[in-house]
Amino acid sequence: MAFAIRNLSVLAYANGFTLWHYKAGRDQLEQVEALDFFSDASDMLAEGDMMMVSASDGGRVLCVAPLEMGAVATARLA
Repeated sequence: MAFAIRNLSVLAYANGFTLWHYKAGRDQLEQVEALDFFSDASDMLAEGDMMMVSASDGGRVLCVAPLEMGAVATARLA
């Protein structure tokens, strides 16, 4: 499946930082972590935001990585 904006929600916001939740439905974590999966939300996401992802094969916390020209990259938190 593809990114669905209706499945992205804000959990908390303060001082320019946003904690997001994304419910991936049947998508797996590998798909959600792919470069530009969140490109349709690039105008809402900022570098350093964190995203909690619930996917069909588990959950993960991602950090929004540096963005270039509307691209969205995420990285796993260690």
